[in-house]
Amino acid sequence: MNHPSGSILDAFGTVETTDAAGRVLTVRPPHAIDKLRLFKAVGPELGRNPLYLGMAVVAFAVTAIDGVPVPPPANEHQIENLISRLGNAGLDAVRGIVERDPTDAEVREEAGNSVCTLT
Repeated sequence: MNHPSGSILDAFGTVETTDAAGRVLTVRPPHAIDKLRLFKAVGPELGRNPLYLGMAVVAFAVTAIDGVPVPPPANEHQIENLISRLGNAGLDAVRGIVERDPTDAEVREEAGNSVCTLT
């Protein structure tokens, strides 16, 4: 499985990775509006289930599989279909991008941007 390195995001905020099944997955870490749409798609009941929500966030980040666009799921059925389509190989590859630890440069960039930071 290939994991992106260095500066991973392109001009569109996406990155490509190859999963263990050999599929090229295009991934865009969710922005604020994506998260809002995901919460709407998941619904209030499943939104309280952290395991379901975590898998849904990972799947929601996939924008294409082997260059074929994947529309963002709009309901529970579509989320589950996408998770089924990705399988463990796809979810593992995407999780490595969406849930990655920030780089040292990203931590330094965000440091001092807190409301509570003293200057």
